[in-house]
Amino acid sequence: MTATDDWTTERMGDLSDRTVVVTGANSGLGFQAAKAFASHGADVVLACRSVERGVDAGERIRNVAPATRLTVIELDLADLASIRAFATNFADTHDELHVLCNNAGVMAVPYGETADGFETQFGVNHLGHFALTGLLLDELRDTEGETRVVTQSSALHENGTIDFDSVARSADRQREESYDKWAAYGQSKLANVLFAYELQRRLRASGVESVASVACHPGYADTNLQKRGPEQAGSTLGLLGMKIANAVIGQDAVTGVLPLLYAATADDVDGGEYVGPGGIGNLRGQPETQRSSDRSYDETTAGRLWDVSENLTGVHYDLDSN
Repeated sequence: MTATDDWTTERMGDLSDRTVVVTGANSGLGFQAAKAFASHGADVVLACRSVERGVDAGERIRNVAPATRLTVIELDLADLASIRAFATNFADTHDELHVLCNNAGVMAVPYGETADGFETQFGVNHLGHFALTGLLLDELRDTEGETRVVTQSSALHENGTIDFDSVARSADRQREESYDKWAAYGQSKLANVLFAYELQRRLRASGVESVASVACHPGYADTNLQKRGPEQAGSTLGLLGMKIANAVIGQDAVTGVLPLLYAATADDVDGGEYVGPGGIGNLRGQPETQRSSDRSYDETTAGRLWDVSENLTGVHYDLDSN
Protein backbone atom coordinates (compact mmCIF):
# COMPACT_ATOMS: atom_id res chain seq x y z
CA MET A 1 0.00 0.00 0.00
CA THR A 2 1.15 3.53 -0.74
CA ALA A 3 0.03 6.26 1.66
CA THR A 4 -0.81 9.69 0.29
CA ASP A 5 0.07 11.98 3.24
CA ASP A 6 -3.39 13.42 3.86
CA TRP A 7 -4.16 14.04 0.21
CA THR A 8 -6.92 16.62 -0.27
CA THR A 9 -8.67 18.25 -3.22
CA GLU A 10 -6.24 21.17 -2.93
CA ARG A 11 -3.69 18.92 -4.62
CA MET A 12 -5.85 18.42 -7.73
CA GLY A 13 -4.30 21.52 -9.29
CA ASP A 14 -5.59 23.62 -12.17
CA LEU A 15 -7.92 21.58 -14.39
CA SER A 16 -9.03 24.41 -16.66
CA ASP A 17 -7.77 22.55 -19.73
CA ARG A 18 -9.54 19.29 -18.85
CA THR A 19 -12.90 17.80 -19.83
CA VAL A 20 -14.38 15.32 -17.36
CA VAL A 21 -17.45 13.08 -17.56
CA VAL A 22 -19.00 11.93 -14.28
CA THR A 23 -21.80 9.38 -14.32
CA GLY A 24 -24.41 9.72 -11.60
CA ALA A 25 -23.31 13.32 -11.03
CA ASN A 26 -26.55 14.64 -9.58
CA SER A 27 -26.15 13.15 -6.07
CA GLY A 28 -23.81 11.48 -3.61
CA LEU A 29 -20.24 10.78 -4.61
CA GLY A 30 -20.90 11.77 -8.22
CA PHE A 31 -22.13 15.20 -7.20
CA GLN A 32 -19.14 15.75 -4.92
CA ALA A 33 -16.77 14.65 -7.69
CA ALA A 34 -18.39 16.96 -10.24
CA LYS A 35 -18.24 19.86 -7.79
CA ALA A 36 -14.56 19.24 -7.05
CA PHE A 37 -13.64 19.03 -10.73
CA ALA A 38 -15.63 22.17 -11.49
CA SER A 39 -14.09 24.05 -8.58
CA HIS A 40 -10.68 23.38 -10.13
CA GLY A 41 -11.73 24.72 -13.50
CA ALA A 42 -12.60 21.59 -15.47
CA ASP A 43 -15.26 21.42 -18.14
CA VAL A 44 -17.59 18.93 -16.44
CA VAL A 45 -20.26 16.81 -18.10
CA LEU A 46 -22.93 15.64 -15.67
CA ALA A 47 -24.15 12.31 -17.04
CA CYS A 48 -27.48 11.76 -15.30
CA ARG A 49 -30.54 9.59 -15.78
CA SER A 50 -32.73 12.55 -14.84
CA VAL A 51 -31.90 15.72 -16.76
CA GLU A 52 -34.01 17.71 -14.30
CA ARG A 53 -31.99 16.51 -11.32
CA GLY A 54 -28.79 17.04 -13.30
CA VAL A 55 -29.72 20.66 -14.01
CA ASP A 56 -30.51 21.19 -10.32
CA ALA A 57 -27.12 19.71 -9.39
CA GLY A 58 -25.45 22.00 -11.91
CA GLU A 59 -27.05 25.05 -10.33
CA ARG A 60 -25.83 23.97 -6.89
CA ILE A 61 -22.32 23.55 -8.27
CA ARG A 62 -22.42 26.99 -9.89
CA ASN A 63 -23.18 28.47 -6.47
CA VAL A 64 -19.67 27.50 -5.37
CA ALA A 65 -17.96 27.67 -8.78
CA PRO A 66 -19.70 30.45 -10.75
CA ALA A 67 -17.24 30.40 -13.65
CA THR A 68 -17.42 26.68 -14.22
CA ARG A 69 -18.36 25.10 -17.54
CA LEU A 70 -21.08 22.51 -17.00
CA THR A 71 -23.11 20.40 -19.39
CA VAL A 72 -25.92 18.01 -18.47
CA ILE A 73 -26.45 15.07 -20.84
CA GLU A 74 -29.02 12.38 -20.25
CA LEU A 75 -27.58 8.94 -19.53
CA ASP A 76 -29.52 5.90 -18.38
CA LEU A 77 -27.03 3.11 -17.74
CA ALA A 78 -29.89 0.62 -17.69
CA ASP A 79 -30.57 1.23 -21.38
CA LEU A 80 -28.01 0.59 -24.13
CA ALA A 81 -29.87 2.92 -26.50
CA SER A 82 -29.49 5.75 -23.98
CA ILE A 83 -25.78 4.98 -23.60
CA ARG A 84 -25.26 5.13 -27.35
CA ALA A 85 -27.23 8.39 -27.54
CA PHE A 86 -25.07 9.88 -24.79
CA ALA A 87 -21.85 8.94 -26.60
CA THR A 88 -23.12 10.49 -29.83
CA ASN A 89 -24.26 13.65 -28.01
CA PHE A 90 -20.91 13.97 -26.25
CA ALA A 91 -18.94 13.54 -29.47
CA ASP A 92 -21.10 16.19 -31.15
CA THR A 93 -20.58 18.76 -28.39
CA HIS A 94 -17.05 18.11 -27.11
CA ASP A 95 -13.69 17.76 -28.83
CA GLU A 96 -11.76 16.22 -25.94
CA LEU A 97 -12.19 13.83 -23.01
CA HIS A 98 -9.51 13.72 -20.34
CA VAL A 99 -11.24 11.78 -17.55
CA LEU A 100 -14.19 9.39 -17.61
CA CYS A 101 -15.49 8.67 -14.12
CA ASN A 102 -17.59 5.50 -14.13
CA ASN A 103 -19.22 6.32 -10.82
CA ALA A 104 -22.98 5.71 -10.95
CA GLY A 105 -24.45 2.53 -9.55
CA VAL A 106 -27.15 0.75 -7.61
CA MET A 107 -26.71 -1.38 -4.49
CA ALA A 108 -28.65 -4.36 -3.14
CA VAL A 109 -31.89 -3.47 -4.92
CA PRO A 110 -34.71 -6.00 -5.37
CA TYR A 111 -34.58 -8.19 -8.45
CA GLY A 112 -35.14 -6.30 -11.68
CA GLU A 113 -33.98 -6.18 -15.27
CA THR A 114 -32.64 -3.40 -17.46
CA ALA A 115 -34.26 -2.31 -20.70
CA ASP A 116 -32.09 -4.89 -22.48
CA GLY A 117 -32.92 -7.80 -20.17
CA PHE A 118 -29.86 -7.82 -17.89
CA GLU A 119 -30.08 -8.26 -14.12
CA THR A 120 -30.20 -4.68 -12.88
CA GLN A 121 -27.09 -4.50 -10.72
CA PHE A 122 -24.81 -6.24 -13.21
CA GLY A 123 -26.42 -4.35 -16.06
CA VAL A 124 -26.07 -0.88 -14.55
CA ASN A 125 -22.89 -1.21 -12.50
CA HIS A 126 -20.81 -3.15 -15.00
CA LEU A 127 -22.34 -3.57 -18.46
CA GLY A 128 -23.54 0.02 -18.69
CA HIS A 129 -20.11 1.40 -17.89
CA PHE A 130 -18.38 -1.20 -20.08
CA ALA A 131 -20.49 -0.02 -23.02
CA LEU A 132 -20.03 3.66 -22.21
CA THR A 133 -16.25 3.35 -21.98
CA GLY A 134 -16.03 1.48 -25.25
CA LEU A 135 -18.15 4.06 -27.04
CA LEU A 136 -16.00 6.92 -25.67
CA LEU A 137 -12.65 5.20 -26.23
CA ASP A 138 -11.90 7.12 -29.44
CA GLU A 139 -12.40 10.43 -27.63
CA LEU A 140 -10.05 9.32 -24.86
CA ARG A 141 -7.37 8.16 -27.31
CA ASP A 142 -7.66 11.20 -29.57
CA THR A 143 -7.27 13.70 -26.73
CA GLU A 144 -3.75 15.10 -26.47
CA GLY A 145 -1.81 14.08 -23.39
CA GLU A 146 -2.72 11.55 -20.71
CA THR A 147 -6.36 10.54 -20.23
CA ARG A 148 -7.92 8.27 -17.63
CA VAL A 149 -10.83 5.93 -17.05
CA VAL A 150 -11.71 5.69 -13.36
CA THR A 151 -14.12 2.94 -12.37
CA GLN A 152 -15.80 3.07 -8.98
CA SER A 153 -16.02 -0.30 -7.25
CA SER A 154 -16.67 -1.23 -3.62
CA ALA A 155 -14.88 -3.02 -0.81
CA LEU A 156 -17.71 -5.56 -1.14
CA HIS A 157 -16.17 -6.72 -4.40
CA GLU A 158 -14.15 -8.96 -2.10
CA ASN A 159 -17.31 -11.05 -1.53
CA GLY A 160 -18.04 -11.27 -5.24
CA THR A 161 -17.71 -14.11 -7.70
CA ILE A 162 -18.59 -14.08 -11.40
CA ASP A 163 -21.34 -16.57 -12.22
CA PHE A 164 -21.31 -16.54 -16.00
CA ASP A 165 -24.62 -18.40 -16.18
CA SER A 166 -26.34 -15.68 -14.14
CA VAL A 167 -25.13 -12.71 -16.19
CA ALA A 168 -26.83 -13.79 -19.41
CA ARG A 169 -29.91 -11.89 -20.47
CA SER A 170 -33.53 -13.04 -20.35
CA ALA A 171 -33.55 -14.50 -16.85
CA ASP A 172 -36.33 -16.90 -15.96
CA ARG A 173 -38.70 -16.97 -13.00
CA GLN A 174 -36.60 -19.50 -11.10
CA ARG A 175 -33.61 -17.14 -11.13
CA GLU A 176 -35.78 -14.30 -9.84
CA GLU A 177 -37.04 -16.38 -6.94
CA SER A 178 -33.50 -17.41 -5.93
CA TYR A 179 -32.08 -13.92 -6.30
CA ASP A 180 -29.57 -12.79 -3.66
CA LYS A 181 -29.29 -9.01 -3.91
CA TRP A 182 -26.04 -8.80 -1.96
CA ALA A 183 -24.38 -11.57 -3.98
CA ALA A 184 -25.47 -9.79 -7.15
CA TYR A 185 -24.01 -6.54 -5.86
CA GLY A 186 -20.69 -8.19 -4.99
CA GLN A 187 -20.57 -9.76 -8.45
CA SER A 188 -21.14 -6.42 -10.15
CA LYS A 189 -18.47 -4.70 -8.08
CA LEU A 190 -15.95 -7.48 -8.73
CA ALA A 191 -16.76 -7.05 -12.42
CA ASN A 192 -15.86 -3.35 -12.09
CA VAL A 193 -12.34 -4.18 -10.86
CA LEU A 194 -11.82 -7.00 -13.35
CA PHE A 195 -12.86 -4.61 -16.12
CA ALA A 196 -10.55 -1.81 -14.93
CA TYR A 197 -7.53 -4.13 -14.85
CA GLU A 198 -8.35 -5.86 -18.13
CA LEU A 199 -8.83 -2.52 -19.88
CA GLN A 200 -5.39 -1.44 -18.65
CA ARG A 201 -3.81 -4.66 -19.93
CA ARG A 202 -5.49 -4.40 -23.34
CA LEU A 203 -4.59 -0.75 -23.74
CA ARG A 204 -0.93 -1.48 -23.13
CA ALA A 205 -0.94 -4.64 -25.26
CA SER A 206 -2.34 -2.53 -28.10
CA GLY A 207 0.38 0.07 -27.71
CA VAL A 208 -1.96 2.69 -26.24
CA GLU A 209 0.17 4.43 -23.62
CA SER A 210 -1.81 7.67 -23.25
CA VAL A 211 -4.95 6.16 -21.64
CA ALA A 212 -4.80 4.80 -18.09
CA SER A 213 -7.47 2.66 -16.41
CA VAL A 214 -7.80 2.82 -12.63
CA ALA A 215 -10.18 1.26 -10.10
CA CYS A 216 -11.20 2.84 -6.81
CA HIS A 217 -13.63 2.47 -3.92
CA PRO A 218 -15.00 4.95 -1.36
CA GLY A 219 -14.94 2.75 1.73
CA TYR A 220 -18.19 3.33 3.60
CA ALA A 221 -19.55 6.68 2.49
CA ASP A 222 -22.81 8.10 3.81
CA THR A 223 -24.91 8.63 0.67
CA ASN A 224 -28.39 7.79 -0.56
CA LEU A 225 -27.02 4.68 -2.27
CA GLN A 226 -27.54 2.54 0.84
CA LYS A 227 -31.13 3.68 1.26
CA ARG A 228 -32.45 2.91 -2.20
CA GLY A 229 -32.52 -0.86 -1.79
CA PRO A 230 -34.66 -0.84 1.38
CA GLU A 231 -36.84 1.90 -0.09
CA GLN A 232 -37.52 -0.12 -3.24
CA ALA A 233 -38.19 -3.23 -1.17
CA GLY A 234 -40.53 -1.32 1.13
CA SER A 235 -38.49 -2.36 4.17
CA THR A 236 -38.86 0.16 6.99
CA LEU A 237 -36.57 -1.89 9.24
CA GLY A 238 -33.93 -2.18 6.53
CA LEU A 239 -34.08 1.56 5.89
CA LEU A 240 -33.66 2.29 9.58
CA GLY A 241 -30.68 -0.07 9.76
CA MET A 242 -28.99 1.64 6.85
CA LYS A 243 -29.56 5.08 8.33
CA ILE A 244 -27.99 3.97 11.62
CA ALA A 245 -25.02 2.34 9.85
CA ASN A 246 -24.48 5.45 7.74
CA ALA A 247 -24.47 7.65 10.83
CA VAL A 248 -22.21 5.40 12.93
CA ILE A 249 -19.79 3.94 10.38
CA GLY A 250 -19.97 6.08 7.28
CA GLN A 251 -17.77 9.00 6.38
CA ASP A 252 -19.27 11.95 4.57
CA ALA A 253 -19.42 11.99 0.78
CA VAL A 254 -16.87 14.82 0.59
CA THR A 255 -14.28 12.48 2.10
CA GLY A 256 -15.63 9.35 0.44
CA VAL A 257 -15.02 10.76 -3.03
CA LEU A 258 -11.32 11.42 -2.41
CA PRO A 259 -10.15 8.02 -3.77
CA LEU A 260 -11.94 8.73 -7.05
CA LEU A 261 -10.48 12.24 -7.28
CA TYR A 262 -7.02 10.91 -6.45
CA ALA A 263 -7.34 8.18 -9.10
CA ALA A 264 -8.44 10.80 -11.63
CA THR A 265 -5.78 13.46 -11.00
CA ALA A 266 -2.79 12.29 -8.93
CA ASP A 267 0.58 12.42 -10.69
CA ASP A 268 1.72 9.03 -9.39
CA VAL A 269 -1.16 7.08 -10.96
CA ASP A 270 0.02 5.14 -14.01
CA GLY A 271 -2.90 2.75 -14.55
CA GLY A 272 -3.84 -0.59 -13.06
CA GLU A 273 -4.10 0.75 -9.51
CA TYR A 274 -6.84 0.21 -6.94
CA VAL A 275 -7.34 3.26 -4.73
CA GLY A 276 -9.31 3.38 -1.47
CA PRO A 277 -9.40 4.96 1.98
CA GLY A 278 -6.57 3.82 4.21
CA GLY A 279 -8.22 3.97 7.64
CA ILE A 280 -9.45 1.11 9.82
CA GLY A 281 -10.87 -1.66 7.68
CA ASN A 282 -10.38 0.54 4.61
CA LEU A 283 -13.81 2.00 5.41
CA ARG A 284 -12.75 5.61 5.84
CA GLY A 285 -9.72 7.87 5.75
CA GLN A 286 -7.31 9.31 3.24
CA PRO A 287 -6.82 7.67 -0.17
CA GLU A 288 -4.03 5.22 -0.80
CA THR A 289 -3.21 2.56 -3.36
CA GLN A 290 -4.27 -0.87 -2.14
CA ARG A 291 -4.50 -4.50 -3.18
CA SER A 292 -7.91 -5.69 -4.31
CA SER A 293 -9.21 -9.24 -3.85
CA ASP A 294 -7.31 -12.21 -5.24
CA ARG A 295 -10.21 -12.95 -7.61
CA SER A 296 -9.87 -9.50 -9.17
CA TYR A 297 -6.42 -10.39 -10.52
CA ASP A 298 -7.62 -13.54 -12.31
CA GLU A 299 -6.78 -12.75 -15.94
CA THR A 300 -8.67 -15.77 -17.28
CA THR A 301 -11.90 -14.64 -15.63
CA ALA A 302 -11.25 -11.05 -16.73
CA GLY A 303 -10.76 -12.10 -20.34
CA ARG A 304 -13.92 -14.19 -20.35
CA LEU A 305 -15.89 -11.38 -18.72
CA TRP A 306 -14.63 -9.01 -21.41
CA ASP A 307 -15.79 -11.31 -24.20
CA VAL A 308 -19.18 -11.85 -22.56
CA SER A 309 -19.59 -8.10 -22.01
CA GLU A 310 -18.83 -7.33 -25.65
CA ASN A 311 -21.32 -9.95 -26.79
CA LEU A 312 -24.08 -8.80 -24.42
CA THR A 313 -23.71 -5.08 -25.10
CA GLY A 314 -22.74 -5.21 -28.77
CA VAL A 315 -19.94 -2.75 -28.00
CA HIS A 316 -16.62 -4.01 -29.34
CA TYR A 317 -13.43 -2.21 -28.37
CA ASP A 318 -10.99 -1.30 -31.11
CA LEU A 319 -8.09 -2.88 -29.24
CA ASP A 320 -5.86 -5.82 -30.08
CA SER A 321 -6.53 -8.88 -27.91
CA ASN A 322 -4.02 -10.03 -25.33
